[in-house]
Amino acid sequence: MLSAVMATLVMGQGPERRTSITGEVRIHAGFASQTLRNRRRISVYLPPGYDRSKSRYRVLYMHDGQNVFDGMTSYIPNAEWRADETAQALIESRLIEPLIIVGIDNAAADRANEFLPTRRGEMGGKASQYGDFVVKEVMPFINRTYRTSIRREDTAIAGSSFGAVISLCIARQYPEVFGSVAACSPSVWWDDRIMLQRVANWPKSPRPRIWIDAGTKEGPQMEVDARDLASAFERQGWRRGLDLALYIDRDAEHTESAWARRFGEILMWFNRRPGR
Repeated sequence: MLSAVMATLVMGQGPERRTSITGEVRIHAGFASQTLRNRRRISVYLPPGYDRSKSRYRVLYMHDGQNVFDGMTSYIPNAEWRADETAQALIESRLIEPLIIVGIDNAAADRANEFLPTRRGEMGGKASQYGDFVVKEVMPFINRTYRTSIRREDTAIAGSSFGAVISLCIARQYPEVFGSVAACSPSVWWDDRIMLQRVANWPKSPRPRIWIDAGTKEGPQMEVDARDLASAFERQGWRRGLDLALYIDRDAEHTESAWARRFGEILMWFNRRPGR
């Protein structure tokens, strides 16, 4: 199926792309990384009333930024997370506190190399460097440019598939920075399920709140892997319903539209404070 989609895109016969930005999303094109020696675009969603406020805001960093806000830039035309629409609606309904969302574009052909922690064959191995890029290059820029809260409990990171793996890797690499992490449809299968071993050696403190999800139509192993990942965290002391969530989405596939459907749940979960 993927090869058919790619052939359609290459031949230019796919659906007409449509811009789908809701609210204010500011674009920083050509953001340069000294660590990774490449450039990429950074997109920043600002909550309603940002320009009229003096408040500082919680921040959610998301990988595969092309797919986060706009159907004009998504890998598959018009297939995006609708993160701006969902955040805008929840904020305006006062169901969550206002937040800033930062979409970090992937490096296209180098995506898997940057997102995976170990090298196997011709793929993976740059996750640590990518983590340095996010924390030491992207975050200082965002904190200088926007009114962010830099408190750990106000800083979250999220991604899907390989993006879920790198989200967990960065939260583990920088436990003092991130208070919450969402691993959507995580690629636990990578390198003989090495992420389960890494969870077993997770730093003792501080520990983030963790969201894990999977769709039942992502293949027979995805739900098993998600449950095994949640169980690995539970063995290290995380508690389901308190600092660990496992969400199994019935009939959901491995697509942006599926992640978009449950993104509101993720934002609501991020918004929850201990004791609430």
